[in-house]
Amino acid sequence: MKTDDITRVPNKTFPAKSSVATYRLPGGGGFLWAVATSPDRTQDIRVQTLGALGVIDKYLKGAGLDRTRTVKAEIVVTDHDNKPAFDEAWATWMPAGHGPVRSFVQSVMPEGDLIEIIITAALPA
Repeated sequence: MKTDDITRVPNKTFPAKSSVATYRLPGGGGFLWAVATSPDRTQDIRVQTLGALGVIDKYLKGAGLDRTRTVKAEIVVTDHDNKPAFDEAWATWMPAGHGPVRSFVQSVMPEGDLIEIIITAALPA
């Protein structure tokens, strides 16, 4: 769905929710927000992390962005003890020196989901 300054990509299974949204500022630039889980919910936290990050990559690329434009990441997991495995996967994905502000919290999630990643990225002016 598109308005003059906001574009939303509806979630395929729940259209009242967006998977990605962009907001363009009047003078240029703006923000992209995206949320992702792994396409394969049968794997461990490391593989699910890389799967979710692969989805994020597609959203970034679709907006003409790369990982270095990510300014904030919110990580939701079912088990906080998985943080070292997550950090290892994240470090292979995020270019050194471009790490965003990041939070890491534990929550109950649907069966099979071990991780959900929400990002904010800056659109160029």
